[in-house]
Amino acid sequence: MKTSVSGMNEGVDSTLASAISKVKRHVLPLFVIMFIVNYIDRVNIGFVRTHMEHDLGIGAAAYGFGAGLFFIGYALFEVPSNMLLQKVGARIWLTRIMFTWGVVATCMAFIQNETHFYILRFLLGVAEAGFFPGVIYYFTRWLPGAERGKAIAIFLSGSAIASLISGPLSGLLLQINGLGMHGWQWMYFIEGMFSVCLCVFVWFWLDAKPHDAKWLSRAEQDALVTAIDDEQKAREAATPIRPSMGKLLKDRQIILFCLIYFFIQLTIYAATFWLPSIIKKMGELSDVQVGLFNSIPWLLSIVGMYTFASLSTKWKHQQAWVAAALLIAAAGMFMSTTGGPIFAFVAICFAALGFKSASSLFWPIPQAYLDARIAAAVIALINSVGNLGGFVAPTTFGLLEEHTGSIQGGLYGLAATSIIAAIIVFFARTKPRPAADIAIAETAPKHA
Repeated sequence: MKTSVSGMNEGVDSTLASAISKVKRHVLPLFVIMFIVNYIDRVNIGFVRTHMEHDLGIGAAAYGFGAGLFFIGYALFEVPSNMLLQKVGARIWLTRIMFTWGVVATCMAFIQNETHFYILRFLLGVAEAGFFPGVIYYFTRWLPGAERGKAIAIFLSGSAIASLISGPLSGLLLQINGLGMHGWQWMYFIEGMFSVCLCVFVWFWLDAKPHDAKWLSRAEQDALVTAIDDEQKAREAATPIRPSMGKLLKDRQIILFCLIYFFIQLTIYAATFWLPSIIKKMGELSDVQVGLFNSIPWLLSIVGMYTFASLSTKWKHQQAWVAAALLIAAAGMFMSTTGGPIFAFVAICFAALGFKSASSLFWPIPQAYLDARIAAAVIALINSVGNLGGFVAPTTFGLLEEHTGSIQGGLYGLAATSIIAAIIVFFARTKPRPAADIAIAETAPKHA
């Protein structure tokens, strides 16, 4: 009997392993491609700033404000988007998100003035809202907990790859002229339409739930659903007290997570939107050359991300590794103010090692702290608040350049905020209070 039970368990395990492997092969490459396209459509304005200034008269302050408006739209509509996602399903909603952001990104090719620029950047944020948590939610319905972390890490690598290729790609597209359109218009049009075309493939490729997947056997479908349902039941049994939204918003740890991520995103998006302008000051460079130079910091950041990830796995203390990465970013940002354009570029390359690594090292901290049942919602909240750094950074930099002719003050500010984040990260907990302790604390006064 023991032998037969053991053999049955082994059979189930092998079936589940086969199902997990197939899911990863089927959906992960597509999600990485979607994230790359998403990121390019979000940040491609960094490569056309001078072109829009020349053709449309959009100055530094207007550019910075418009670049940042994306994140206002994104933050405002993240929660409503997530609510609709859970109602209609991840497949339908992810396809909708991709279609609408593709259409808006394409319309950027036809802007005529600052107002058009502001409206479309805001609408792009509205359209993209919910993409990141939507993918996370999809993973929760298709992969057991032990596999989701690995899948999310691979998915997030899409932003690093996008940062690497966006420069050369945009530089090449800027060379296209014809049909009454300038290079920057062709760049917006082609990159936006690619998103629209890709969403058609997404619709036919993704399945709503495991039992809809014809590329899984019936046994594999059942093994996946059973494993995911059993995990959920175990979580609910282990932690019967589910935090309310009110309690979440009062949780100092969650507020701390939002603040840390906000500081990290400040630096990332400041570099993303203004690095091409810094590179152009290095000399008479073509758009293609600017794009190639723009890839160097992001290439180094990928190396840094994987190096830091390996070291943090070997020598555990996640807060210390995040702090170290933030201090590297602070040093790079500060040094970028002390020399000419070429030295500034080298310093920002150094900083990129820090701030991109800090971003990837940060997420295991809230994931370890949060109740699994509310983790996706809170991660979406942290992501939304943090991404507001994408509004503050370009807007501030634009105003500084408009009024002072320099972004030096902004770089000092980024160095300071990175140091502050490096300090406060040590106050972030990686483990929640045990449910039993919380229950005792809440019920104790009643028995007094």
